[in-house]
Amino acid sequence: MVSVESYLRTSFADLDREFKYGVIEKRNPADVPHATAHMQLIVFFAAHRKMHQLRVLPGLRLRIHDQLVRIPDISVFYPDAPSDAVPSKPPFIIVEVLSLEDRMTKVRAKLEEYREWGIPHVWLVDPYERRMYCCEEGLKEVGTLRAPEIGLEMTPADIFEE
Repeated sequence: MVSVESYLRTSFADLDREFKYGVIEKRNPADVPHATAHMQLIVFFAAHRKMHQLRVLPGLRLRIHDQLVRIPDISVFYPDAPSDAVPSKPPFIIVEVLSLEDRMTKVRAKLEEYREWGIPHVWLVDPYERRMYCCEEGLKEVGTLRAPEIGLEMTPADIFEE
């Protein structure tokens, strides 16, 4: 068991890790499909940054509550950037990109944590099957990811390379 304060002062030599109720949890490493989708998501959001007042922050620690710190692949803040080093205010959008080693049970639970925290748009991208999902009341496959409040739409062509 580790305290959240100790975790927040720790940096890891390899991939950053998450914190859940005193336990430090490893994250799965990226491979080429995962890293490619991740990069395409950053490029997409960066291209819309000024027009939509977005702040795109990949791999950012988010303090969901005192004993839970998650690190989504992409956090998108709107209209204001976070003011804390480890934000405790929900972003506008988070995107998780599946890794080959991910277990859907754990992924769904994590997406639900984000939704319960109050993130308006919780998205999942599967670079292996080239599918996109939104998490509203459960996980739903969609053809387009949308943030209608700002007129933002993302299609498979925006993420997946031919």
